[in-house]
Amino acid sequence: MTDREFRADLHVKVLSERVVERAIAAGLDAIVYAPHFTRLPEIRRRAQAYSSEELLVVPAREVFTGSWRDRKHVLALGLTDPVPDFISLEAAMAAFERQGAAVLAPHPEFLNVSLTQTDIATYRDVIDAVEVYNPKHLRSHNRRARELADSLSLPPFSSSYAHLPETVGVTHTAFDADLGLETEADLVAALRGGVARRVVYENGHARWLTSARELAHLCYENTWQKVDRLFLQGTEPTHPEHIAYRGAFDDVSVY
Repeated sequence: MTDREFRADLHVKVLSERVVERAIAAGLDAIVYAPHFTRLPEIRRRAQAYSSEELLVVPAREVFTGSWRDRKHVLALGLTDPVPDFISLEAAMAAFERQGAAVLAPHPEFLNVSLTQTDIATYRDVIDAVEVYNPKHLRSHNRRARELADSLSLPPFSSSYAHLPETVGVTHTAFDADLGLETEADLVAALRGGVARRVVYENGHARWLTSARELAHLCYENTWQKVDRLFLQGTEPTHPEHIAYRGAFDDVSVY
């Protein structure tokens, strides 16, 4: 851990030895691992396997609420029980609150996959932080996100939102190391408690190359990969009708 700050990349989609090496080289103390369409037990298993004294890997879920046409992504840390995708936003927020999770609003008002200002205001008492810097965003997107967080008096956070290993650590959220952050529970408590933090990033040439690579991946993810998932692979592991959820979310499923 660092002497003065606890540095965390609060949302990455990939995890491997290369990712861990990249995170440590970037001076991070923790990364939050929240891959798409992966159930919580598997995320926890992988996070534990890659955690070490040098880097804490925190398991999390970015839940896709709503249908493919009206997605609202919400990031939750500290879940004790699985929450599926494709349920109503209201049901997801209720499940997070019930479990005492830290609830974050990633990439607000970005494309058609994000919480709007109205959504965030509606769940102001449940949401613990708003992402104000994301390398996939243009400067205008990040500026708007900061204005939104400030207007609702919600703490900020940043993340690499890395879908590619080399993006990990291009930004981080820095907390006071005197808080004694060492575990998943510590980070959840810091986020839920709104403790002071600062958002760290660079806006140079390398940042724009990172953005270009990640945006290219986003285009792939929302074209062929989506078709593959929707029509070729069958039911997602995180679909509410999957046998793993034992019918607990059937009444709030959007499909």
